[in-house]
Amino acid sequence: MRDALEVAIDAALAAGKIQKARSGSVGKVTYKSAINPVTEVDLLCEKEIIGRIKRRFPDHSILAEESGDTQGLASGKNKWIVDPLDGTVNYAHGFPCYCVSIALEREGEVVLGVIYNPCMDELFVAEKGKGATLNSNPIAVSAIGSLKESLLATGFAYDIKESKNNNLDHFANFLKQCQAVRRPGSAAMDLCYTAMGRFEGFWELKLHPWDVAAGALIVREAGGQITRFDGSPSRIYDREILASNGLVHQAMVGVLRQGLSAVV
Repeated sequence: MRDALEVAIDAALAAGKIQKARSGSVGKVTYKSAINPVTEVDLLCEKEIIGRIKRRFPDHSILAEESGDTQGLASGKNKWIVDPLDGTVNYAHGFPCYCVSIALEREGEVVLGVIYNPCMDELFVAEKGKGATLNSNPIAVSAIGSLKESLLATGFAYDIKESKNNNLDHFANFLKQCQAVRRPGSAAMDLCYTAMGRFEGFWELKLHPWDVAAGALIVREAGGQITRFDGSPSRIYDREILASNGLVHQAMVGVLRQGLSAVV
């Protein structure tokens, strides 16, 4: 695992360096859909990360946001799950909330997660069963046990204008129940900030494995809880996630039950 950890950290830092260097010049921007952009930096970072992984682990498969399932091997024993730039809209607008997310899934279980936020030089790392750290210092979820005292985070899918299942109902319900809700624009960072106690909880719909694989492990290793909206066990391939410090989890499940069906 030590070799894998070194590769993940080195790749995340290298991609973060690219993001910082190009922050004032994102280059050509294309669109997957009307409001879902891809910048040159997304592609440069993904190429850098995949190259570093493949040089050390040529037989490992990779599932990455921009290139998808490399070599058709995404069902292999060792699978890297990569989001080269989580928070692309933020990055393209110069809003300083974005990161690199890299996870290693081994035989169907995420065993390693690394997230690097170059804006604040924050490196989050978790290994299964070994806890979570921020810049090598142990982190833990918050001790707040009341939803009305909680600061929560969420996000919205790119089909918000077309789909009735758009999270606006849950957003409104939580605003009435908690201290405040934030929408930073990076699910990976929302999970990290839940893990370290800046947020008490986070929920979102229609995410992908690369959005949550590393962050979910970091939350769990920091003592938090991850489930589906109804409180049932969650996998990184689900299209919904509820993360919390554990203390406000059931209260959050209760609020989510007030909203529309989470089926997508």
